[in-house]
Amino acid sequence: MSVSSHAGKFSAPRVDASGRMALIGLSLPEMQDALSIHNLPKFRAKQVWNWIYQRGLTSFEDMSNLPKDMRSLLCDYYSIERPAVVAEQKSTDGTIKWLLAMSDGQQVETVYIPEESRGTLCVSSQVGCTLTCRFCHTGTQPLVRNLGPHEILQQIMHARDVLGEWPKVNEKSASQTGRDLTNIVMMGMGEPLYNYDNVAKALKICMDEDGLCISKRRVTLSTSGVVPQIRQCGEELGVNLAISLHAPNDKLRSSIMPINNKYPLNELLDACRNYPGISENRRITFEYVMLQGVNDSDDTARELVSLLENIPCKVNIIPFNKWPGSDFECPSRNRIMAFARILEDSGLDAPIRRPRGEDILAACGQLKSESQRLKKTESP
Repeated sequence: MSVSSHAGKFSAPRVDASGRMALIGLSLPEMQDALSIHNLPKFRAKQVWNWIYQRGLTSFEDMSNLPKDMRSLLCDYYSIERPAVVAEQKSTDGTIKWLLAMSDGQQVETVYIPEESRGTLCVSSQVGCTLTCRFCHTGTQPLVRNLGPHEILQQIMHARDVLGEWPKVNEKSASQTGRDLTNIVMMGMGEPLYNYDNVAKALKICMDEDGLCISKRRVTLSTSGVVPQIRQCGEELGVNLAISLHAPNDKLRSSIMPINNKYPLNELLDACRNYPGISENRRITFEYVMLQGVNDSDDTARELVSLLENIPCKVNIIPFNKWPGSDFECPSRNRIMAFARILEDSGLDAPIRRPRGEDILAACGQLKSESQRLKKTESP
């Protein structure tokens, strides 16, 4: 299925159950056009935009520089609310995982991962996924629909709510330094490039200095390899690129990632070599989940080195986070370190990702599955 037909079949709603239109996710010109229907001047739309993205308001009634009748009109026709929190789990390592319900009740996961020098938010792009990668828990959940730009941004804005990162009442604007949430990764549920238009729209507002003001250097989009959209992503967004790789040859990769049958490694790596802006200072990240007895041998490591030759990159080695029903196991720590050592001795940067949130259903999609299981158990 093409990206365009995929977008049509799994389109996201723009209105809530009451028929109100989401203002979050509209560009400023789109917001001006929407409000012009009610004969509101452009400067009023700019005021609303500032309240939403620079102050983080969730109620029109709190927009103190708007006339009372305008606030009432906005309440009747538009929405700026956050998703409902179905579940929140906090790990002993500081990781926070939310299961969020959108206006139509569909649920997605968002994860905040604090580190010493930064705080990263892992954001979902779809409800479920269509790719069925065998090691990924989200791949066991059928694709329901794409997330709209408002629903992608709402995840980021919810995290800012929880972390208290909107400016205080007497502050002119939020400080851009000292924030806990510094980085965005499109690595949650779904394949971002199969929902490219909505993801791009959301990220442009996220990176807009008058929007959420997160630098594109701190935004990473991860894809399983939707080759036609990779260059478009680089040209239009300029964000960091991560490739969900996990195997050094077509036979092995196709056995665990069916998308490789459509976009084999030679096409994928050619797109990576030609990704706009790639350099030694701005490398592509290749994600490599370690699966015991599958892709963790010394020979596989050497094959990976050969595959990535002459591509400015690093390899994130990820110990497999086992989930119920999975056919895979995580290799031993010694095996993972030996694999990484082969890569590093060949000149590749190959950090081993420290497992995070292991005590809170950390595998992507697991919290949603648990919520659905409990719902079925509690049903009469």
